[in-house]
Amino acid sequence: MSALLLASEGTAYHATFPILSAVVLTPVVGAIVVALMSKRRPEVAKQVAVLFAVATGALTFAILGLFKTSDAGFQLTDQLTWIKDPHISWALGVDGISLWLVVLTGVLFPIAMLGAPPHHDDKPFYAWLLLLEAGCLGAFLARDLFLFFIFFEIVLVPMYFLISGWGYDNRKYAATKFFLYTMFGSAFMLIGVIATAYLHAKGGPVTFDLQTLAEGQGIIARSTGRWLFLSFAIAFAVKVPLFPFHTWLPDAHTQAPTAGSVILAGVMLKLGTYGFLRFGLYLFPEASVWAAPGMVTLGVIGIIYGAICATMQRDLKRIIAYSSVAHLGFIALGTFSLTRQGLAGGVFQMVAHGITTGALFLLCGFIYERRHTYNLADLGGLQKPAPKLAAVFTVVMMASIGLPGLNGFVGEFVILQGSFLTRQWWTVVAVIGVILAALYLLWAYQRVFHGEPDGENAKVFDLKFTEGLVMAPLIGIIVFMGVYPKPFFARIEPAVVRLVHHVEANSNYVEPKVARDGEKIVPRDERREVANEEGGH
Repeated sequence: MSALLLASEGTAYHATFPILSAVVLTPVVGAIVVALMSKRRPEVAKQVAVLFAVATGALTFAILGLFKTSDAGFQLTDQLTWIKDPHISWALGVDGISLWLVVLTGVLFPIAMLGAPPHHDDKPFYAWLLLLEAGCLGAFLARDLFLFFIFFEIVLVPMYFLISGWGYDNRKYAATKFFLYTMFGSAFMLIGVIATAYLHAKGGPVTFDLQTLAEGQGIIARSTGRWLFLSFAIAFAVKVPLFPFHTWLPDAHTQAPTAGSVILAGVMLKLGTYGFLRFGLYLFPEASVWAAPGMVTLGVIGIIYGAICATMQRDLKRIIAYSSVAHLGFIALGTFSLTRQGLAGGVFQMVAHGITTGALFLLCGFIYERRHTYNLADLGGLQKPAPKLAAVFTVVMMASIGLPGLNGFVGEFVILQGSFLTRQWWTVVAVIGVILAALYLLWAYQRVFHGEPDGENAKVFDLKFTEGLVMAPLIGIIVFMGVYPKPFFARIEPAVVRLVHHVEANSNYVEPKVARDGEKIVPRDERREVANEEGGH
């Protein structure tokens, strides 16, 4: 750690050791090493893959340790010119919005590898997982628009092969549907990326640097900015996915192997919600304000629709898949509330959802290993032969419902608090989703664990020691985030406040007056004047 001394330069902080590049490239090296190994010792391929995933996770915690809590800008930045004309850079940086998503990625990948091994052909499975990890980390850390697009697209390839190669009976259809849907959305974003850079240049040097493009507000016409925002929004809405772009997700989750479902729900879907924050609001603040009512509406529809669909499912894995649609709708509601509470709650909920839903899919995998089915009609009474498994499932399920004291409650409460300041009626409707979540998850739990077991259900074995070790850190994080969320918000809030001020300075939006610790309550009209003055400068 002593080698990782920081040097400041303006508002960005650089590390003497390029730790962000290291955290992206470590799983790439791991994927290459695993791919080149002999097939004769598949167990060694797993050990090597886990070693590289753990090393990557350790680097993400080192980033967390080096992160300066009070700094709202990008930190530990790496920058290297990739292409001179147009100017495209290997530019990486981390702030409070991306920090916890990076740590989440570092935590979930080794857990998925240990808790959900494949049933055949281990070597390519682990190589694809490591490449997927590199793509997710690169997307969360990219400060260059073109570099982000590259990482945003890279993740599709390993996930396609993970679903099609190690999924269930209908895996080919689900993998193809996933790939085509997400590629369709990405095509719009590619147009938006190129158009944004060249329109911003106005005939001068072309750059894809995120901060340069974001600071050049006013160069692109308002109507053009709105069209560009929509080109990005389609890609992010498909990736989240928001209603009505959600139809690929239940099929992908149902057919994916357990590790694929854990990473898809826990990390990959966050590329969409993160994209709205990092590139939607930051690059197109005026267009984001203009589109906010529509985006909030889609989020709330997703909350209710996802919950209703989950209630109607008879497959345990599809219930959790549709619950993701509902929970991600809350994140969209918080993001486009455009309040600091809503945005901070949305970032927190991204992490909470990743941990909770990843844990639920792991537990589904444990149940499938015992009964070889997800059909609720074939399950029942598992609590009697497997009380430890039932207890762990109960804790994770309660976190997903939003029980106070667990992580799901904190995220949803802060989102609803922030959204109520600007979107009162949308918030009232969204609360119905919380009630429905309790309905479908409790109903599913009763079908799986309650009653008298018969036949094969009576022979189910309890949670194994190794499975308990895999679940222990997830349970610990769920409780810690629910009981003591302060360390998370302390690092999230400076970046969120900076983003809200950026939106205010470059649009006619002014955040409603709010009382915060040590913050003066400023009347709305005065805040608008301050925002206009900042925009003029």
